[in-house]
Amino acid sequence: MHNQMVKKRVPEWLNSSLWSSPPSAFPADDDRAQLYTSKPSTPTTTTTSASVVEPPLPVPPPSSTREQPPPEPQPVDSVSDHDERGAADPSPEDFSRQSQLLAELSKKIVNVRELRKIAAQGIPDGAGIRSTVWKLLLGYLPPDRALWPSEVAKKRSQYKHFKDELLMNPSEITRKLEDNGTSCDSEESKSKGLLSRSHIAHGEHPLSLGKSSIWNQFFQDTEIIEQIDRDVKRTHPDMHFFSGDSQFAKSNQDALKNILVVFAKLNPGIRYVQGMNELLAPLYYVFKNDPDEEYAAAAEADTFFCFVELLSGFRDHFCQQLDNSVVGIRSTITRLSQLLKEHDEELWRHLEITTKVNPQFYAFRWITLLLTQEFNFADSLHIWDTLLSDSEGPQETLLRVCCAMLILVRRRLLAGDFTSNLKLLQHYPPTNISHLLYVANKLRVQSSG
Repeated sequence: MHNQMVKKRVPEWLNSSLWSSPPSAFPADDDRAQLYTSKPSTPTTTTTSASVVEPPLPVPPPSSTREQPPPEPQPVDSVSDHDERGAADPSPEDFSRQSQLLAELSKKIVNVRELRKIAAQGIPDGAGIRSTVWKLLLGYLPPDRALWPSEVAKKRSQYKHFKDELLMNPSEITRKLEDNGTSCDSEESKSKGLLSRSHIAHGEHPLSLGKSSIWNQFFQDTEIIEQIDRDVKRTHPDMHFFSGDSQFAKSNQDALKNILVVFAKLNPGIRYVQGMNELLAPLYYVFKNDPDEEYAAAAEADTFFCFVELLSGFRDHFCQQLDNSVVGIRSTITRLSQLLKEHDEELWRHLEITTKVNPQFYAFRWITLLLTQEFNFADSLHIWDTLLSDSEGPQETLLRVCCAMLILVRRRLLAGDFTSNLKLLQHYPPTNISHLLYVANKLRVQSSG
């Protein structure tokens, strides 16, 4: 009787032919450790001008083959011939979705609700519109296109002000104070025939230990800045866009570092937490590769505000003091566990009771880093299309995608013990992303039904 009850918890669609994913590029028992030290290559970015009337052909994401370094540093990551031959041709659905997105973006007032519905199915890689769509989905661009120039100009000016104020070291601040002091007493000094001398408050002296001293704050910030610098240099080391000795890669690293330092100083309650660089990378990559040169040039400022908006939905996950609260990361992981139990109680029971695989062992990274470490970069962008399209923020959709990831490998999990299951979930196997998102959407329908 109990077994029958458990079986009823498994929905009928779970055993349909849709579950047989296409053959993986890697053998099923492949040691995934290698894949995390050598990530797959990145998607190409079209340079089609935004003024072209005819929509460009979508360029499919590359296959999971490591990219060969190009002879010269290039502004975007090139894709090898092997990658292009191995990639799937764009489907009729891609063309249709691209046309729908372009039509929506051409309206004077963009219908963001409709845009979300279309983008949730994935944004074709070659259309060159992911940058604009993401900015609309994150609320950085208003629906009224006539307001775009003034809104972005205001935001970019604000970010420049943040940088001028927050990235200045104490020596520069002191020099400013000296300049101000000089201008104040210059006339009096001249009349007395004395060289002008600035008045520097004791608290602004480098040896001052006062809590309000700008130097004391500077020394406290240095540790965080060094951590950011180390993490930024480790961001996607296999991608020429982020890594390498080219001036282009270094400028991109500097932009990521600037954004994270400014964010840390503006948010003293959170400051910087390791992993934020991984959430920042997809945003900056997409915005820097915008076909519109003006928008690409302002990618750093645009990325900063979109990063702030992205984190606003789950910033509590990065606050250690809130880990055990109802808004903390442990509470979110518990919700994932409950979601799995609701949709597949047999699998939930085997994982958490029989084999005692605590979801924190694998789901902490899945959730806090929005799956950026579980899939190759091109696939991560497709997942983010869906996550950012949720009007209530990415978290609910993220939990459904995580639950779908578990269900997709349920047969291997049900046959596994603690060790093999933990290894499988900490090194998730390559999968068909469209299929994964289809299953996640099925879970939404099942829950609402």
